[in-house]
Amino acid sequence: MTRLDQSRTPYFDALMDYVNDGVIPFHTPGHKQGRGMHARLRNFIGDNVLKIDLTQVLGLDDLNQPEGPIKHAHELAADAYGADHSYFLINGSTAGNQAMLMTALRPGETVLMPRNSHKSAVSALIMSAAKPVYMQPAVDRELYIDHTVTLETVRLSLDRHPDARAVFLTSPTYYGSAADVAGIEALVHARGKLLLVDEAWGPHLHFHPELPQSATSANADACVNSTHKLTGAMSQCAMLHTVGERIDQGRLHSTLRIFQSTSPQLVMLASLDVARMQLATQGLTLLSNALALARDARERLNRIPGVFCMGAEHVGSPGIAAYDETRIVITVKDLDYTGYEASNLLRTRYGVQADMADLCNVVCLITFGDSEASVERLVRAVEQLAKEEKPAGSESVSAILDHRMRNGTYAMPPIPDMALTPREAFTSDHVEVPFSKSAGRICAEVITPYPPGIPIICPGERIDEDTIEYLQTEMLAGVHIQGPVDEKLRTIRVLP
Repeated sequence: MTRLDQSRTPYFDALMDYVNDGVIPFHTPGHKQGRGMHARLRNFIGDNVLKIDLTQVLGLDDLNQPEGPIKHAHELAADAYGADHSYFLINGSTAGNQAMLMTALRPGETVLMPRNSHKSAVSALIMSAAKPVYMQPAVDRELYIDHTVTLETVRLSLDRHPDARAVFLTSPTYYGSAADVAGIEALVHARGKLLLVDEAWGPHLHFHPELPQSATSANADACVNSTHKLTGAMSQCAMLHTVGERIDQGRLHSTLRIFQSTSPQLVMLASLDVARMQLATQGLTLLSNALALARDARERLNRIPGVFCMGAEHVGSPGIAAYDETRIVITVKDLDYTGYEASNLLRTRYGVQADMADLCNVVCLITFGDSEASVERLVRAVEQLAKEEKPAGSESVSAILDHRMRNGTYAMPPIPDMALTPREAFTSDHVEVPFSKSAGRICAEVITPYPPGIPIICPGERIDEDTIEYLQTEMLAGVHIQGPVDEKLRTIRVLP
Protein backbone atom coordinates (compact mmCIF):
# COMPACT_ATOMS: atom_id res chain seq x y z
CA MET A 1 0.00 0.00 0.00
CA THR A 2 1.28 3.47 -0.84
CA ARG A 3 1.62 6.03 1.94
CA LEU A 4 1.89 9.22 -0.11
CA ASP A 5 -0.62 11.12 -2.21
CA GLN A 6 0.02 9.50 -5.59
CA SER A 7 -2.20 11.99 -7.41
CA ARG A 8 0.55 14.60 -6.98
CA THR A 9 2.98 15.49 -9.79
CA PRO A 10 5.52 17.77 -8.07
CA TYR A 11 7.98 18.03 -10.93
CA PHE A 12 5.45 18.63 -13.68
CA ASP A 13 3.83 21.22 -11.43
CA ALA A 14 7.16 23.02 -10.97
CA LEU A 15 7.58 23.27 -14.74
CA MET A 16 4.06 24.63 -15.12
CA ASP A 17 4.71 27.20 -12.38
CA TYR A 18 7.77 28.42 -14.29
CA VAL A 19 5.78 28.76 -17.51
CA ASN A 20 2.88 30.50 -15.80
CA ASP A 21 5.20 33.00 -14.08
CA GLY A 22 6.03 34.47 -17.48
CA VAL A 23 9.79 34.43 -16.85
CA ILE A 24 11.98 35.92 -19.58
CA PRO A 25 14.66 33.24 -20.26
CA PHE A 26 18.29 34.24 -20.69
CA HIS A 27 19.43 30.64 -20.36
CA THR A 28 19.67 27.46 -22.41
CA PRO A 29 18.21 25.99 -24.57
CA GLY A 30 18.80 28.53 -27.27
CA HIS A 31 15.38 28.21 -28.88
CA LYS A 32 13.97 30.12 -25.84
CA GLN A 33 10.78 28.12 -25.32
CA GLY A 34 10.31 27.71 -29.06
CA ARG A 35 10.60 31.33 -30.13
CA GLY A 36 13.93 30.72 -31.87
CA MET A 37 13.01 27.40 -33.45
CA HIS A 38 12.23 27.08 -37.15
CA ALA A 39 8.50 26.98 -37.78
CA ARG A 40 8.76 23.69 -39.67
CA LEU A 41 9.48 21.81 -36.45
CA ARG A 42 7.85 24.19 -33.99
CA ASN A 43 4.48 23.98 -35.68
CA PHE A 44 4.54 20.22 -35.51
CA ILE A 45 5.80 19.87 -31.93
CA GLY A 46 3.63 22.64 -30.53
CA ASP A 47 4.39 25.49 -28.18
CA ASN A 48 3.38 23.72 -24.98
CA VAL A 49 6.15 21.11 -25.25
CA LEU A 50 8.73 23.74 -26.11
CA LYS A 51 7.72 25.93 -23.19
CA ILE A 52 8.81 23.24 -20.75
CA ASP A 53 11.97 22.32 -22.66
CA LEU A 54 14.04 24.19 -20.09
CA THR A 55 17.28 23.91 -18.19
CA GLN A 56 17.68 23.29 -14.47
CA VAL A 57 17.32 26.84 -13.16
CA LEU A 58 16.04 28.17 -9.85
CA GLY A 59 12.95 26.21 -8.79
CA LEU A 60 13.44 23.38 -11.31
CA ASP A 61 15.88 21.38 -9.16
CA ASP A 62 18.97 19.39 -10.23
CA LEU A 63 18.60 15.78 -11.41
CA ASN A 64 22.13 14.96 -10.27
CA GLN A 65 21.64 16.42 -6.79
CA PRO A 66 17.90 16.86 -6.22
CA GLU A 67 16.63 18.80 -3.22
CA GLY A 68 13.22 20.03 -4.37
CA PRO A 69 10.53 18.80 -6.78
CA ILE A 70 12.70 16.08 -8.35
CA LYS A 71 13.48 14.73 -4.88
CA HIS A 72 9.76 14.73 -4.07
CA ALA A 73 9.01 12.99 -7.38
CA HIS A 74 11.62 10.32 -6.55
CA GLU A 75 9.97 9.75 -3.17
CA LEU A 76 6.58 9.30 -4.81
CA ALA A 77 8.06 6.83 -7.29
CA ALA A 78 9.66 4.79 -4.50
CA ASP A 79 6.35 4.75 -2.64
CA ALA A 80 4.46 3.66 -5.76
CA TYR A 81 6.87 0.83 -6.60
CA GLY A 82 7.39 -0.39 -3.03
CA ALA A 83 11.06 0.63 -3.09
CA ASP A 84 13.16 2.42 -0.50
CA HIS A 85 14.79 4.69 -3.09
CA SER A 86 13.93 5.49 -6.71
CA TYR A 87 15.75 7.55 -9.32
CA PHE A 88 14.64 9.01 -12.65
CA LEU A 89 16.78 8.07 -15.65
CA ILE A 90 16.88 10.06 -18.89
CA ASN A 91 19.45 7.83 -20.63
CA GLY A 92 17.16 4.80 -20.60
CA SER A 93 17.55 1.48 -18.83
CA THR A 94 20.99 1.36 -20.43
CA ALA A 95 22.16 4.01 -17.95
CA GLY A 96 20.32 2.19 -15.17
CA ASN A 97 22.01 -1.15 -15.83
CA GLN A 98 25.37 0.56 -16.10
CA ALA A 99 24.93 2.48 -12.84
CA MET A 100 23.51 -0.54 -11.01
CA LEU A 101 26.41 -2.82 -11.97
CA MET A 102 29.07 -0.13 -11.51
CA THR A 103 27.72 0.58 -8.01
CA ALA A 104 27.60 -3.06 -6.96
CA LEU A 105 30.89 -4.34 -8.41
CA ARG A 106 34.55 -3.57 -7.96
CA PRO A 107 37.32 -4.34 -10.48
CA GLY A 108 38.00 -8.05 -10.66
CA GLU A 109 34.83 -9.11 -8.82
CA THR A 110 32.61 -11.80 -10.32
CA VAL A 111 28.98 -11.36 -11.31
CA LEU A 112 26.71 -14.23 -12.40
CA MET A 113 24.50 -13.17 -15.29
CA PRO A 114 22.32 -14.78 -17.98
CA ARG A 115 23.83 -15.10 -21.41
CA ASN A 116 20.78 -13.25 -22.77
CA SER A 117 21.60 -10.10 -20.78
CA HIS A 118 21.26 -6.81 -22.64
CA LYS A 119 24.37 -5.25 -24.19
CA SER A 120 24.16 -2.43 -21.62
CA ALA A 121 25.22 -4.97 -19.01
CA VAL A 122 28.24 -5.86 -21.13
CA SER A 123 29.16 -2.19 -21.45
CA ALA A 124 28.95 -1.93 -17.64
CA LEU A 125 31.40 -4.83 -17.38
CA ILE A 126 33.81 -3.03 -19.71
CA MET A 127 33.67 0.09 -17.55
CA SER A 128 33.68 -1.63 -14.15
CA ALA A 129 36.40 -4.21 -14.98
CA ALA A 130 34.22 -6.87 -13.35
CA LYS A 131 34.35 -10.48 -14.49
CA PRO A 132 31.16 -12.11 -15.84
CA VAL A 133 30.25 -15.75 -15.42
CA TYR A 134 27.43 -16.43 -17.84
CA MET A 135 24.47 -18.63 -16.93
CA GLN A 136 22.63 -20.51 -19.67
CA PRO A 137 18.96 -19.47 -19.86
CA ALA A 138 16.32 -22.06 -20.70
CA VAL A 139 16.16 -22.56 -24.47
CA ASP A 140 12.81 -22.95 -26.22
CA ARG A 141 13.42 -25.48 -29.00
CA GLU A 142 10.02 -24.84 -30.58
CA LEU A 143 10.16 -21.03 -30.79
CA TYR A 144 13.96 -20.78 -31.15
CA ILE A 145 14.29 -18.24 -28.33
CA ASP A 146 15.79 -18.03 -24.85
CA HIS A 147 13.65 -17.58 -21.74
CA THR A 148 15.03 -16.83 -18.25
CA VAL A 149 17.51 -18.66 -16.06
CA THR A 150 15.95 -21.13 -13.65
CA LEU A 151 16.34 -21.22 -9.87
CA GLU A 152 18.36 -24.43 -10.20
CA THR A 153 20.71 -22.83 -12.72
CA VAL A 154 21.37 -19.97 -10.29
CA ARG A 155 21.92 -22.46 -7.46
CA LEU A 156 24.47 -24.48 -9.44
CA SER A 157 26.23 -21.30 -10.57
CA LEU A 158 26.55 -20.09 -6.97
CA ASP A 159 27.87 -23.49 -5.93
CA ARG A 160 30.53 -23.32 -8.64
CA HIS A 161 31.40 -19.67 -8.04
CA PRO A 162 31.05 -18.96 -4.31
CA ASP A 163 33.23 -15.86 -4.73
CA ALA A 164 30.60 -14.11 -6.88
CA ARG A 165 29.64 -10.69 -5.56
CA ALA A 166 26.23 -10.46 -7.24
CA VAL A 167 23.63 -12.21 -9.38
CA PHE A 168 22.21 -10.21 -12.28
CA LEU A 169 18.88 -11.31 -13.77
CA THR A 170 16.94 -10.38 -16.88
CA SER A 171 13.24 -10.66 -16.07
CA PRO A 172 10.93 -10.38 -17.92
CA THR A 173 12.61 -11.14 -21.22
CA TYR A 174 11.75 -9.37 -24.46
CA TYR A 175 9.30 -12.23 -25.07
CA GLY A 176 7.46 -11.85 -21.73
CA SER A 177 8.93 -14.80 -19.80
CA ALA A 178 9.60 -14.01 -16.13
CA ALA A 179 11.99 -15.71 -13.74
CA ASP A 180 11.23 -17.03 -10.25
CA VAL A 181 12.52 -13.76 -8.83
CA ALA A 182 11.25 -14.43 -5.30
CA GLY A 183 12.84 -17.89 -5.18
CA ILE A 184 16.11 -16.59 -6.58
CA GLU A 185 16.06 -13.67 -4.13
CA ALA A 186 15.79 -16.04 -1.15
CA LEU A 187 18.66 -18.15 -2.48
CA VAL A 188 20.92 -15.23 -3.38
CA HIS A 189 20.46 -13.42 -0.09
CA ALA A 190 20.93 -16.63 1.89
CA ARG A 191 24.35 -16.85 0.21
CA GLY A 192 25.14 -13.23 1.11
CA LYS A 193 25.09 -11.96 -2.48
CA LEU A 194 23.44 -9.00 -4.16
CA LEU A 195 20.46 -9.49 -6.48
CA LEU A 196 20.27 -7.03 -9.38
CA VAL A 197 17.42 -7.23 -11.89
CA ASP A 198 17.16 -5.83 -15.39
CA GLU A 199 13.38 -5.37 -15.32
CA ALA A 200 13.39 -3.04 -18.31
CA TRP A 201 10.40 -4.90 -19.75
CA GLY A 202 8.45 -4.81 -16.48
CA PRO A 203 7.68 -1.18 -15.53
CA HIS A 204 4.00 -2.14 -15.22
CA LEU A 205 4.31 -5.41 -13.27
CA HIS A 206 3.96 -3.86 -9.82
CA PHE A 207 0.52 -2.46 -10.62
CA HIS A 208 -1.55 -5.52 -11.49
CA PRO A 209 -1.97 -8.84 -9.62
CA GLU A 210 -2.32 -10.87 -12.85
CA LEU A 211 1.13 -9.86 -14.06
CA PRO A 212 4.41 -11.48 -12.88
CA GLN A 213 5.71 -10.38 -9.49
CA SER A 214 7.80 -7.23 -9.64
CA ALA A 215 11.43 -7.18 -8.57
CA THR A 216 10.76 -4.61 -5.86
CA SER A 217 7.99 -6.72 -4.29
CA ALA A 218 10.40 -9.68 -4.38
CA ASN A 219 12.98 -7.58 -2.44
CA ALA A 220 15.65 -7.48 -5.12
CA ASP A 221 18.41 -5.14 -4.01
CA ALA A 222 18.15 -3.06 -7.17
CA CYS A 223 16.21 -3.13 -10.41
CA VAL A 224 15.78 -1.03 -13.52
CA ASN A 225 12.48 -0.28 -15.30
CA SER A 226 12.12 1.13 -18.82
CA THR A 227 9.16 3.33 -17.99
CA HIS A 228 8.83 4.24 -21.66
CA LYS A 229 8.54 0.70 -23.03
CA LEU A 230 5.08 -0.29 -21.81
CA THR A 231 3.71 2.67 -19.84
CA GLY A 232 3.01 6.35 -20.41
CA ALA A 233 6.49 7.93 -20.26
CA MET A 234 8.38 9.29 -23.24
CA SER A 235 11.10 7.38 -25.07
CA GLN A 236 14.42 7.09 -23.21
CA CYS A 237 12.70 7.43 -19.81
CA ALA A 238 13.44 4.85 -17.12
CA MET A 239 13.72 4.42 -13.36
CA LEU A 240 16.12 2.68 -11.00
CA HIS A 241 14.80 1.34 -7.68
CA THR A 242 16.59 -0.05 -4.63
CA VAL A 243 15.23 -2.04 -1.70
CA GLY A 244 16.97 -2.54 1.64
CA GLU A 245 20.40 -1.40 2.78
CA ARG A 246 22.77 -3.53 0.69
CA ILE A 247 23.21 -0.90 -2.03
CA ASP A 248 25.47 2.02 -1.09
CA GLN A 249 23.27 5.01 -1.94
CA GLY A 250 26.19 7.45 -1.87
CA ARG A 251 28.10 5.37 -4.40
CA LEU A 252 24.96 5.00 -6.49
CA HIS A 253 24.46 8.79 -6.53
CA SER A 254 28.05 9.28 -7.66
CA THR A 255 27.75 6.59 -10.32
CA LEU A 256 24.50 8.00 -11.70
CA ARG A 257 26.26 11.32 -12.22
CA ILE A 258 28.68 9.54 -14.55
CA PHE A 259 25.92 8.14 -16.76
CA GLN A 260 23.33 10.92 -16.64
CA SER A 261 23.54 14.09 -18.70
CA THR A 262 24.28 17.34 -16.88
CA SER A 263 21.66 18.90 -19.17
CA PRO A 264 18.72 16.52 -18.79
CA GLN A 265 15.63 16.83 -20.95
CA LEU A 266 13.09 18.22 -18.50
CA VAL A 267 10.12 17.21 -20.66
CA MET A 268 11.27 13.63 -20.11
CA LEU A 269 11.48 14.13 -16.35
CA ALA A 270 7.96 15.53 -16.37
CA SER A 271 6.73 12.51 -18.32
CA LEU A 272 8.27 10.20 -15.71
CA ASP A 273 6.52 12.10 -12.94
CA VAL A 274 3.15 11.92 -14.69
CA ALA A 275 3.61 8.30 -15.81
CA ARG A 276 4.20 7.29 -12.18
CA MET A 277 1.05 9.15 -11.15
CA GLN A 278 -0.95 7.42 -13.88
CA LEU A 279 0.28 3.96 -12.89
CA ALA A 280 -0.29 4.53 -9.19
CA THR A 281 -3.79 5.98 -9.55
CA GLN A 282 -5.15 4.24 -12.67
CA GLY A 283 -2.80 1.36 -13.33
CA LEU A 284 -5.11 -1.42 -12.21
CA THR A 285 -7.92 -0.30 -14.51
CA LEU A 286 -5.68 0.53 -17.47
CA LEU A 287 -3.72 -2.71 -17.24
CA SER A 288 -6.89 -4.78 -16.84
CA ASN A 289 -8.07 -3.36 -20.16
CA ALA A 290 -4.69 -4.02 -21.81
CA LEU A 291 -4.71 -7.63 -20.56
CA ALA A 292 -8.23 -8.15 -21.88
CA LEU A 293 -7.21 -6.82 -25.30
CA ALA A 294 -4.07 -8.98 -25.34
CA ARG A 295 -5.95 -12.13 -24.37
CA ASP A 296 -8.53 -11.51 -27.07
CA ALA A 297 -5.81 -10.90 -29.66
CA ARG A 298 -3.92 -14.06 -28.65
CA GLU A 299 -7.05 -16.23 -28.83
CA ARG A 300 -7.94 -14.92 -32.28
CA LEU A 301 -4.39 -15.17 -33.62
CA ASN A 302 -4.14 -18.77 -32.45
CA ARG A 303 -7.17 -19.61 -34.61
CA ILE A 304 -5.29 -18.57 -37.78
CA PRO A 305 -3.87 -21.63 -39.59
CA GLY A 306 -0.07 -21.63 -39.48
CA VAL A 307 0.14 -19.02 -36.68
CA PHE A 308 0.95 -19.63 -33.02
CA CYS A 309 1.08 -17.30 -30.00
CA MET A 310 2.60 -18.43 -26.71
CA GLY A 311 0.71 -17.53 -23.56
CA ALA A 312 0.06 -18.15 -19.88
CA GLU A 313 -0.39 -21.88 -20.49
CA HIS A 314 3.40 -22.06 -20.85
CA VAL A 315 3.95 -21.04 -17.22
CA GLY A 316 5.82 -23.84 -15.50
CA SER A 317 7.95 -24.64 -18.53
CA PRO A 318 11.71 -24.20 -18.01
CA GLY A 319 12.54 -20.52 -17.73
CA ILE A 320 8.90 -19.40 -17.54
CA ALA A 321 7.99 -19.03 -13.86
CA ALA A 322 5.39 -16.43 -14.88
CA TYR A 323 4.33 -14.75 -18.11
CA ASP A 324 3.43 -11.19 -19.09
CA GLU A 325 0.40 -11.63 -21.32
CA THR A 326 0.64 -8.10 -22.71
CA ARG A 327 3.44 -9.42 -24.94
CA ILE A 328 2.16 -10.92 -28.20
CA VAL A 329 4.77 -13.29 -29.66
CA ILE A 330 3.51 -14.34 -33.10
CA THR A 331 5.33 -17.42 -34.40
CA VAL A 332 5.19 -17.48 -38.20
CA LYS A 333 7.64 -20.26 -39.18
CA ASP A 334 4.79 -22.60 -40.17
CA LEU A 335 3.80 -20.00 -42.78
CA ASP A 336 7.38 -20.42 -44.07
CA TYR A 337 8.14 -16.80 -43.25
CA THR A 338 11.03 -15.58 -41.19
CA GLY A 339 9.96 -13.17 -38.50
CA TYR A 340 11.92 -10.45 -40.32
CA GLU A 341 9.95 -11.03 -43.54
CA ALA A 342 6.62 -11.13 -41.73
CA SER A 343 7.36 -7.94 -39.82
CA ASN A 344 8.35 -6.15 -43.01
CA LEU A 345 5.17 -7.28 -44.80
CA LEU A 346 2.95 -6.30 -41.89
CA ARG A 347 4.38 -2.80 -42.15
CA THR A 348 4.54 -2.33 -45.92
CA ARG A 349 1.31 -4.12 -46.87
CA TYR A 350 -0.94 -3.57 -43.88
CA GLY A 351 0.37 -0.53 -42.00
CA VAL A 352 1.09 -2.46 -38.81
CA GLN A 353 4.50 -1.97 -37.15
CA ALA A 354 5.70 -4.69 -34.77
CA ASP A 355 8.15 -3.94 -31.99
CA MET A 356 10.71 -6.51 -33.10
CA ALA A 357 11.24 -9.68 -35.09
CA ASP A 358 13.61 -12.61 -34.94
CA LEU A 359 14.18 -15.68 -37.07
CA CYS A 360 10.74 -17.22 -36.43
CA ASN A 361 8.71 -14.68 -34.45
CA VAL A 362 7.19 -11.23 -34.56
CA VAL A 363 6.72 -9.46 -31.21
CA CYS A 364 3.93 -6.94 -30.67
CA LEU A 365 3.18 -5.01 -27.47
CA ILE A 366 -0.29 -4.37 -26.07
CA THR A 367 -0.36 -1.42 -23.67
CA PHE A 368 -2.99 0.89 -22.28
CA GLY A 369 -2.38 2.98 -25.37
CA ASP A 370 -4.18 0.30 -27.40
CA SER A 371 -7.84 -0.09 -28.22
CA GLU A 372 -10.19 -2.65 -29.74
CA ALA A 373 -9.63 -0.92 -33.08
CA SER A 374 -5.82 -1.22 -32.98
CA VAL A 375 -5.99 -4.88 -31.95
CA GLU A 376 -8.51 -5.55 -34.71
CA ARG A 377 -6.07 -4.03 -37.21
CA LEU A 378 -3.28 -6.33 -35.99
CA VAL A 379 -5.37 -9.50 -36.12
CA ARG A 380 -6.76 -8.70 -39.56
CA ALA A 381 -3.26 -7.99 -40.87
CA VAL A 382 -1.95 -11.36 -39.66
CA GLU A 383 -5.02 -13.10 -41.10
CA GLN A 384 -4.31 -11.56 -44.50
CA LEU A 385 -0.61 -12.38 -44.26
CA ALA A 386 -1.45 -16.03 -43.61
CA LYS A 387 -3.75 -16.18 -46.66
CA GLU A 388 -1.66 -14.40 -49.27
CA GLU A 389 1.10 -15.99 -51.28
CA LYS A 390 4.64 -15.47 -50.16
CA PRO A 391 6.56 -12.98 -52.33
CA ALA A 392 8.66 -14.61 -55.04
CA GLY A 393 12.36 -14.84 -54.34
CA SER A 394 12.09 -14.68 -50.56
CA GLU A 395 14.04 -17.09 -48.40
CA SER A 396 12.43 -20.30 -47.20
CA VAL A 397 12.49 -20.31 -43.40
CA SER A 398 12.68 -24.10 -43.40
CA ALA A 399 15.80 -23.94 -45.58
CA ILE A 400 17.35 -21.36 -43.24
CA LEU A 401 16.54 -23.48 -40.19
CA ASP A 402 18.11 -26.53 -41.85
CA HIS A 403 21.47 -24.75 -41.57
CA ARG A 404 21.21 -24.99 -37.78
CA MET A 405 19.50 -28.33 -37.23
CA ARG A 406 21.32 -30.70 -34.88
CA ASN A 407 19.74 -34.09 -34.14
CA GLY A 408 16.36 -32.82 -35.29
CA THR A 409 16.32 -29.61 -33.24
CA TYR A 410 17.45 -26.05 -33.91
CA ALA A 411 20.81 -25.43 -32.22
CA MET A 412 21.52 -22.15 -30.48
CA PRO A 413 25.26 -21.41 -30.32
CA PRO A 414 26.97 -22.40 -27.08
CA ILE A 415 28.28 -19.75 -24.70
CA PRO A 416 31.75 -18.94 -26.07
CA ASP A 417 34.87 -19.51 -23.99
CA MET A 418 36.05 -16.34 -22.25
CA ALA A 419 39.79 -15.80 -22.68
CA LEU A 420 39.91 -12.25 -21.26
CA THR A 421 37.51 -10.01 -19.35
CA PRO A 422 35.40 -7.68 -21.50
CA ARG A 423 37.42 -4.68 -20.33
CA GLU A 424 40.79 -6.31 -21.07
CA ALA A 425 39.72 -7.23 -24.60
CA PHE A 426 37.90 -4.00 -25.41
CA THR A 427 40.83 -1.80 -24.38
CA SER A 428 43.50 -3.92 -26.08
CA ASP A 429 45.05 -3.37 -29.48
CA HIS A 430 43.18 -5.10 -32.29
CA VAL A 431 43.37 -6.18 -35.90
CA GLU A 432 40.61 -6.71 -38.45
CA VAL A 433 40.16 -10.14 -40.03
CA PRO A 434 37.48 -11.65 -42.29
CA PHE A 435 34.62 -12.76 -40.05
CA SER A 436 34.28 -16.06 -41.91
CA LYS A 437 37.90 -16.88 -41.01
CA SER A 438 37.89 -15.60 -37.42
CA ALA A 439 37.41 -18.93 -35.61
CA GLY A 440 39.87 -19.28 -32.76
CA ARG A 441 40.48 -15.52 -32.44
CA ILE A 442 39.58 -13.44 -29.38
CA CYS A 443 36.84 -10.92 -30.12
CA ALA A 444 37.42 -7.22 -29.37
CA GLU A 445 33.87 -6.01 -30.20
CA VAL A 446 30.30 -6.56 -29.09
CA ILE A 447 28.28 -8.40 -31.79
CA THR A 448 24.58 -7.91 -31.16
CA PRO A 449 21.45 -8.69 -33.21
CA TYR A 450 19.22 -5.67 -32.56
CA PRO A 451 16.54 -5.72 -31.39
CA PRO A 452 16.52 -7.22 -28.79
CA GLY A 453 20.09 -6.15 -28.08
CA ILE A 454 21.43 -9.43 -26.66
CA PRO A 455 25.10 -10.02 -27.60
CA ILE A 456 26.10 -13.21 -29.40
CA ILE A 457 29.82 -12.49 -28.99
CA CYS A 458 31.31 -10.24 -26.30
CA PRO A 459 34.80 -8.76 -26.04
CA GLY A 460 37.22 -11.30 -24.62
CA GLU A 461 35.40 -14.34 -25.97
CA ARG A 462 36.93 -16.83 -28.37
CA ILE A 463 35.04 -17.03 -31.65
CA ASP A 464 34.17 -20.54 -32.84
CA GLU A 465 32.83 -22.02 -36.05
CA ASP A 466 29.40 -22.65 -34.56
CA THR A 467 28.94 -18.99 -33.66
CA ILE A 468 30.12 -17.88 -37.10
CA GLU A 469 27.59 -20.20 -38.74
CA TYR A 470 24.80 -19.02 -36.44
CA LEU A 471 25.38 -15.35 -37.21
CA GLN A 472 25.67 -16.06 -40.93
CA THR A 473 22.31 -17.86 -40.73
CA GLU A 474 20.75 -14.90 -38.93
CA MET A 475 22.15 -12.44 -41.47
CA LEU A 476 20.81 -14.58 -44.30
CA ALA A 477 17.39 -14.29 -42.67
CA GLY A 478 17.67 -10.49 -42.47
CA VAL A 479 18.84 -9.72 -38.94
CA HIS A 480 20.23 -6.25 -38.16
CA ILE A 481 23.62 -6.47 -36.46
CA GLN A 482 24.65 -3.70 -34.08
CA GLY A 483 28.01 -3.21 -32.40
CA PRO A 484 30.81 -4.12 -34.82
CA VAL A 485 32.66 -1.44 -36.73
CA ASP A 486 31.77 -3.32 -39.93
CA GLU A 487 27.99 -3.43 -39.58
CA LYS A 488 27.77 -6.00 -42.39
CA LEU A 489 30.12 -8.26 -40.41
CA ARG A 490 32.36 -8.91 -43.37
CA THR A 491 35.25 -8.26 -41.01
CA ILE A 492 35.56 -8.38 -37.24
CA ARG A 493 38.01 -6.82 -34.78
CA VAL A 494 40.04 -9.35 -32.84
CA LEU A 495 43.12 -9.30 -30.66
CA PRO A 496 46.43 -9.66 -32.53
